[in-house]
Amino acid sequence: MGNKRNLVRTLGLGYVIIFVIANIIGSGVYKKIAPMASELHSSIWILIAWIVGGIITLFGALSNAEVAGLLADTGGEFVYLKKIYNRFFAFMYGWSLFTVIQTATISSLAYVFAQSLNSIIPIPEIFSSLQHFTIGGVFFPFQDFGVKLTAILLILILTGLNISGLKSGAGLSKAIMVLVFTGLLTIVIFGLGSISTRPVNFLNLKDLTAGTVTISSFYTAMLAAFWAYQGWVSVGFIGGEVKDPTKNIPKGIVTGVFIVIFIYLLVNVTYLALLSIPQLMHIHEAGNQIAAVEAVRTFWGTGGVIFISLLILATTLGCTNASILTGARPYYAMAREKLFFSQVAKINNANVPSNSLLWQGIWASVLVLSGTFDQLTDMIIFAVFIFYGATTLGVFILRRRLPDVHRPYKVWGYPVVPAIFILFCISLFFNTIITRPREAAIGMILIFSGIPVYYFLKWKNSKNKEG
Repeated sequence: MGNKRNLVRTLGLGYVIIFVIANIIGSGVYKKIAPMASELHSSIWILIAWIVGGIITLFGALSNAEVAGLLADTGGEFVYLKKIYNRFFAFMYGWSLFTVIQTATISSLAYVFAQSLNSIIPIPEIFSSLQHFTIGGVFFPFQDFGVKLTAILLILILTGLNISGLKSGAGLSKAIMVLVFTGLLTIVIFGLGSISTRPVNFLNLKDLTAGTVTISSFYTAMLAAFWAYQGWVSVGFIGGEVKDPTKNIPKGIVTGVFIVIFIYLLVNVTYLALLSIPQLMHIHEAGNQIAAVEAVRTFWGTGGVIFISLLILATTLGCTNASILTGARPYYAMAREKLFFSQVAKINNANVPSNSLLWQGIWASVLVLSGTFDQLTDMIIFAVFIFYGATTLGVFILRRRLPDVHRPYKVWGYPVVPAIFILFCISLFFNTIITRPREAAIGMILIFSGIPVYYFLKWKNSKNKEG
């Protein structure tokens, strides 16, 4: 293991920063301002939510970096949680990846791809007579069914390509980042340059004291912001490949997150200067519109819509493929440790975990039918912050359990920074239950469904040993 680490420590600070940025900026920056406007009704509060969300993300990332530095084995959160807690808790994280976190991420990205395609080539409504059909008053599988079906087809096609062994080029992350930056800079430069009149109450400081925003609505708006910041945890997966990781990983995380916060503020100021709060609320209520597309439409018309939609198509296509490719690996690793169904551990002739990819693709397709983009992302954030909080709690546990072990990196601001992040995770958990009971309930059901699965696998493994 040591030799392997020495061989692959070739990545410098610049690559870490690129990796952090490329894994954070995706579909959220194009779309999430609309649900935030519906919650906060104020441009100044929307920007504050982006800033606070960025700072909290930074606190979580820095806490995670200490755990990653101490538990240097590759494997990310699954390995950390197994060493901090036990096999059961690590399984619950892996199960949550499969049922909610990773699969709903794939569903959400594919959904935005389909919505972008719909902006260029209107997708015909299918089974429109069934759009009000509901399962328990919670799921509306046939609502926007044409868009949903397109998203499912994308997931299945990309899953099939990955099963066949067709892999993305090494420079895909950089290429996607260049495309995203191009699109966002286009919005900012041409958007701000075209403004003749700003919306009423644009960045009105009086909103701060108007008393219209509650702590609960602010937390709910940050669910949207956190989806846009999601992805920083991926830096843990390349820890063994970074030169001087004790310095470069924390520096890369801090620099990358600060750059993302700056970009998000700039882009969202542009959105707010182009679209009024009522317009953004209407975009959110429409369900199948994208804020970035409507912002570009205001100054470039139909041609601009095609341009930005193509950019969103390219970025979400790449992100969906990357999520499918990497997402199937944890389940494969779990199965190898007898913490998942044994068939998932099989590798096909193309040397890829085909069963893991197939199961992931099928479940991600089901999740597309279960709800809208915002429902899916709220479920993801609710679930993932449970485990982010558990990993950060590991900073305190490991300092008590292993006080004398050398820590290549210690979280800045200990114990305040990790404590604030843990308290935030707890409050986000309860606020989501109150304000998004449906998403929280579905998330919890999917997470807790892993308990009988774990004990079934344990029983099955003991029977095999007896046999």
